[in-house]
Amino acid sequence: MSTVLVLGGAAPADAGHGRDLSLRALTQFKARGSRVVVTDTAAALAAAPEYAALADETHALDHTDPAACVRWALAYRAHHPVDVVTGFREYSVLAVAEVAAALGLPGNLPELVRTVRTKDLCRRALADLGFRQPATALCSTPQDVVDFLARHGGPAVVKPRNAAGSEGVVRVDARDGADGAARAFARARAGAGPGAGPGPVLVEEFVTGPEYSVEGLFTEGIPHALAVTRKILAPGTFVEAGHVTPVELPDGRHRDIAREAVRALEAIGLRYGIFHVECWLTAEGPVLGEVHVRPGGDWLHAMVEWSHPGLELLGCLHDDLLGLPVALPSRPARGAAVSFVLPEAGLVTAVDGWDALAVDDRLIHAELSVTPGDVVAPPRSSGDRAGTVCLGADSARAAADGVEALLAGLKVHTAPQPADADEVAPAGDDTNDKDTR
Repeated sequence: MSTVLVLGGAAPADAGHGRDLSLRALTQFKARGSRVVVTDTAAALAAAPEYAALADETHALDHTDPAACVRWALAYRAHHPVDVVTGFREYSVLAVAEVAAALGLPGNLPELVRTVRTKDLCRRALADLGFRQPATALCSTPQDVVDFLARHGGPAVVKPRNAAGSEGVVRVDARDGADGAARAFARARAGAGPGAGPGPVLVEEFVTGPEYSVEGLFTEGIPHALAVTRKILAPGTFVEAGHVTPVELPDGRHRDIAREAVRALEAIGLRYGIFHVECWLTAEGPVLGEVHVRPGGDWLHAMVEWSHPGLELLGCLHDDLLGLPVALPSRPARGAAVSFVLPEAGLVTAVDGWDALAVDDRLIHAELSVTPGDVVAPPRSSGDRAGTVCLGADSARAAADGVEALLAGLKVHTAPQPADADEVAPAGDDTNDKDTR
C-alpha cells in the first residue's frame, strides 16, 4: 500500500472548486488503494470534517511555509513511509517541491517551481529560452511605474509577483499620471501572496488578444495537453467571468497554443504534475502568460474530466508519481463551460430564478453565495464573484449556450449604497450548492 502525502489538501465547504478538487483527489487516491495523509492549517481541517472521514490521517501544517513542511515531513517519514507528495493549490506547490526533494521522491526541482511561481522570474526565463514575452520590470516605487510607461508607452499592467485569482492586478496608462501609478502600485503591493512582504511589484506591457489556457498532465516526464480553454474576462477588469473548453479554432490555431505551452514546459525543465499554462493569441502567434504546476482554478479540473469521459485527472497524477503506466485520452469527446455571477455592485435586494436554475440536470456545479442583505463589491479579484454556474454538454458550443441561457433567467437585484455606508464583504459561507460530480 502506497502512502500519499497531500500538502494543503483540505478546503472548507465555501471554497468552491478547491473543495471539489481535493475531494476528487482523495476519492481517486483511495480508490487506487493508497493511504492518504492530508495536511492543512488547523482552521481549514476544523472547517472541513469530511476530509478526516476520507483521509487515513490529518495533520495541522501550514502549506505556505515550505521550510516548516520539510521539517515536519522529515520527522514524519522517520516513523512512517511516504511514497508520494503532492498538492493542488497555488500556495502549496513550492512546499510540495521542497518536501519531495528532501524525501528523495519524484517532483519538480524546487528552483524551477520557484521560478514559475514568481511572475517576473518566469517572464525572464521564458524570454531567455526564446519565447515571446511582454517587456517587464520590477518596481520598488510608484515612480518606477511612471518611468516604465515613459519607456514603453501604455497601457501596462501592474501586479504582485506571486499572487493568484487576479488579486492586485491593475491596468494603468500614461494618461493616469503619477496618481494613477501610485494607486496601481499600492493595490498590487496589497495583493501580494503569503510571505511576500512589502517588496517590489511587477509591471509589464499590456498584451492585446483573446486569452486562452492549456490544461494538461505530465506522464513519464512528458507534458500532454488535454484541452485548450477560452478565458472570458469581466468587462474592464482582469477578473475571469467564465471559461469554455475544449476550444477548437477554425484555423487550427488552438494546436499552436497547445504546442507553445508544451514547448515552454519542456524548455523550463518541469517534469511532474498537472499543469495550467495561460497565453494570449496575437497576430504574431501565442504569447505565453503564467505557467502553473497545478490544476487551473474555476472548476477547470471538473470541466477537463467531463470533456474526457472516464478520465480521472488526479488519479492519473497519482499513478505517474508512483511510476505506474498512465493511459491518457487522445482528444476531448464533450465540452463544458463555466460562468460566474457578477451582479451590479450594491446592496442585494432580491434574487430571482436561482431555484429553477439549480435543478438543471446538465450542471456540473452551481452555487450562489449572496442573499438579500449582502453587499456586492465591484469585481477586483476572483473572490468578488457572487456565484458559479458550471455545465457539461455534448460540445463546448452547447455548453456555452447552455450556461448563457441559464444565467439569462437569473436576476440578482442590487441597489446603490449610500456614499457613507460601511463596506461589507459578500457572504461567502451562505451558499446554495448543487454538485452533480
